[in-house]
Amino acid sequence: MLQELQNILNPEINIAAILINLFVAFISGLIISYVYRIIYKGPSYTISFVQSIVLLSIITAIVISVIGNNLARAFGLVGAMSIVRFRTAVRDAIDIVFIFLSLAVGLASGVGLRVIALTGTLFACAVILVLSKLSYGTPKRDEVLLQFTTITGDKETSPPYQSVLERFCKKFKLINLKSNGGGYAAECFYHVTLRDVNSGPELINALKKIEGINNINLFFDKD
Repeated sequence: MLQELQNILNPEINIAAILINLFVAFISGLIISYVYRIIYKGPSYTISFVQSIVLLSIITAIVISVIGNNLARAFGLVGAMSIVRFRTAVRDAIDIVFIFLSLAVGLASGVGLRVIALTGTLFACAVILVLSKLSYGTPKRDEVLLQFTTITGDKETSPPYQSVLERFCKKFKLINLKSNGGGYAAECFYHVTLRDVNSGPELINALKKIEGINNINLFFDKD
């Protein structure tokens, strides 16, 4: 019993096993950081964060190797880390995902679960790449904004451009009507859904042929 307690308090250090664990953490961190470079398209991309992903996996593996089965070391490291204050704001939710993935890989590598570390890294990165490739979660945006200036006519009759909208659009909805410099001129704003996504130029040309319609603009909200 005393011998088992002594082994827990003073574990034998296997240099080869530790180096292999750290190497696995390093390789996993490289894979994660490379995937991050591929899929990230936000404005807050920094080289330091990409490098930190690799180092975070290695550091976590070192911390877990230091703790081992020693409860006293675990509490000591928690107390030491509580002194440090991290004030860097995480600007994108995907950054948090990669941070937690690096931590999980480092934990697995630190305790010697190398197969789990590598398999988990490859599987998680494959899922991230597939979701990014398929643009999973991106809302479907089939509406475009049509803006033009026209001459207001009799309210009891249909506007002259309505037949053009019915020909090129599956649906259209007036969202704003604004007076343009007095008189009978008005600026119209429509949400339209084109029958053919490539028929925008034809719609504009058809509207140009109608007398009294000017300043035609078609806005596509694309990422």
